[in-house]
Amino acid sequence: MEIELLSLFPGYFESPFKESILGRAIKKGLLNVNLVDIRDYTEDKHRRVDDRPYGGGPGMVMMPGPVANAIRARKKENSTVVYLSPEGEPFSANHAKEFAGLEHLILLSGHYEGIDQRVIDLEVDRTVSVGDFVLTSGCAAALLVLDALVRFIPQALGDEASSSEDSFEGEGWLDCPHYTRPDMFEGQQVPEVLKSGDHAKILAWRREQARQKTLRHRPDLVR
Repeated sequence: MEIELLSLFPGYFESPFKESILGRAIKKGLLNVNLVDIRDYTEDKHRRVDDRPYGGGPGMVMMPGPVANAIRARKKENSTVVYLSPEGEPFSANHAKEFAGLEHLILLSGHYEGIDQRVIDLEVDRTVSVGDFVLTSGCAAALLVLDALVRFIPQALGDEASSSEDSFEGEGWLDCPHYTRPDMFEGQQVPEVLKSGDHAKILAWRREQARQKTLRHRPDLVR
């Protein structure tokens, strides 16, 4: 899978791409990520990318030229362009799985007050939001999307079953509680059922615990 990360701060992504599952997926060649500096596609010697909004108001808006040039320079016939913005559809595990199945994904990070709407209308296929809040830039949102989708790329995880048992998978509930050694920790003991060796009982316990946790924290997920 090939991903283009378009932003004004490509250096933001360098450290995360060397660590953990994301770093290993890139090293193994399962994921090819290109960092694209939108400033490289400006049309003047000052590398200007923003200007005051028409109609007035605070802040600056990213100009259409540099953004459109950057997208078009990286775009292929099989590309999907996704813009990260708080105004988009809520990003979910289903989005992560869908994006992981694409051949070429372009993630466009927003900056300042946003991007000139004409570029969005002309070049963007999807707009997604990582939450009901505003970030200083779309870089963190793009990294979050990338980190979520890499779990669904075959061979990216040490155990392929891990992603299928995460929160929001299966029945769409939150994940059950997990325990490991030692058996006793500060007066708290591992539930006996998990040490019983009875896989049917363990599965039933985990399912019920997941349901109870979802009811407490995300009742909207229980149908």
